[in-house]
This record gives sequence, structure tokens and C-alpha cells, in this order.
Amino acid sequence: MRIAVTIFLTDETITPTRLARELEERGFAGLYLPEHTHIPVERTTPYPAGGELPREYGRTLDPFVALGQAAAVTRTLGLGTGITLVAQHDPIDLAKQIATVDHLSGGRLTLGLGFGWNVEEAADHGVHWRTRRELVRDRMALMRALWAEEPTSYAGEFGSVRASHAHPKPVQKPRGPVVGPRTLIGGAAGPKLFAHICEYADGWLPIGGRGLSTTLPALRTAWADAGRDPAALQVVPYAVHPTPGKLAHYAELGIEEAVLQLPPAGEAEVLRTLDEYAPYVTERAG
Repeated sequence: MRIAVTIFLTDETITPTRLARELEERGFAGLYLPEHTHIPVERTTPYPAGGELPREYGRTLDPFVALGQAAAVTRTLGLGTGITLVAQHDPIDLAKQIATVDHLSGGRLTLGLGFGWNVEEAADHGVHWRTRRELVRDRMALMRALWAEEPTSYAGEFGSVRASHAHPKPVQKPRGPVVGPRTLIGGAAGPKLFAHICEYADGWLPIGGRGLSTTLPALRTAWADAGRDPAALQVVPYAVHPTPGKLAHYAELGIEEAVLQLPPAGEAEVLRTLDEYAPYVTERAG
């Protein structure tokens, strides 16, 4: 099993370059970064984990800029978003950002995408909350048109693009209906989420990785019913607080990658946590 990490990188934490070098040297498989463009002070949306919203949510670095720095100082480290709030982006600009990072990193990008939880943040981007899932689906289709080898037009419910010259192209080659970098969708288990995964993604980013014994069979059934290759489905538990038993359980379920949570802290604390996680990297690699 590959062991990757995620962290809220901010203007107060360890830097992307320092962390990326340490991860690659220590044998970690990848670095995933979350995204929040801003956090409105007047917010009625509750924090999903309960309590006060942690400070780091309003200080996150732009994930694509930070991953670009990480790519420049590494050779094999996987680079991922966890998650990109696709509804909050212009899809033409976002397609360029994603393709550029994948190109410059030699095909190391994983696009983790999601639908968001902060109503006020999304509203400032002009997102209508009830249709955000359909908006993301539409924008992913538009981006696939721009990533196509030949100029391809797209006209959808929420946007369109003319047949265009759009380079660079993502390095990663199409996989069934999926064009572009490896794509994983985050969110709570359910028929609607699983339908999106089966339609335009490579797999699922279940936050925390709880309840997979019951939800994973349902996803595998939906995947097979959609005509997707059973061997191609990727499930990557995300933001996991690890224990040996938890990771062993994932392995028994056939999971090949897990993303462990790092603290949003300075260099010394983050490196201490990497030391604590080192046995998981060694054990799972063995």
C-alpha cells in the first residue's frame, strides 16, 4: 500500500518545497493539498467536523501554485489536490492549471475534486448551491473537451467552449471515459456520488475512511453496472489518522493507497509527525 499525506499548507506552516523534499526522501507516495479561496466572516454554514472552524481554513495556499513548487524539487512524488472546488473556478482557466502541473511534473498529478461544504464561500463565486453537483459535472466535461487531442467543442447547461487549440495537454492518457489526470471524487457515500464517480472519475476519496466495509461493495456494484473495469476502480481513504489496524483493514479491502493527515504546523512539528508515520511507510511497502 502506498502511503501519502495531506496537509493544510498556509503562510504559517512548513513550506511546500521543504515538505516535498522530505516526503520523497522518506519514501512517501504523494502530497495532497486542500483548497479554500477565502472564508467569509459572516458564515452560517456549520463546520462539518463540529465546533469552531480551524484557523488554517482561511489561510490555505493556492494548491496548484504550491504543488508546482513541490513538483520542481522532486522527481517521483505524487502530487494531488484534496480537494479542488471545481464549481468555484472558471473551467477554461482551471483546465490550463491542471494540464500545466501534470505536464511539468511528468504526469504525477491526481485531481481530487469535490462539491464543497461552505455555502457562503461558494456563493461569492456565483455558485447556486442546489445545482453545484451538476455544475461540477458540466465543468469537468468542458475541461475534457479542452484536454482532447483534437480541437473539440463543448456546449453544456452551464458553459461552453469553442473547438480550440489548448496546450499543454495532460501527460496521462485517457482511461475509459476519463480524460486528463487521475481523477478522484471526494464526498459522502450515496447513489448520486457513486453515479458521478462511475461517469467521469477513476475512483473515490472517502474522507476519514470510515464505514468502507459497507460502502465499498455498493460502489463496486455501481461501477460494474456502469460497464467500468472492476480492476480499474481506485478508492483512496483521505485525511486518515492512522493506526496499524486501520491500515491493515484497508489492505484487506483491496485498497492500494491511503492519505494520512499531517498537522497544519511549522517545520519541526511536521517532521516529528513524519517520523511517527515512518513505520507505516516501511510496513505497508513491505
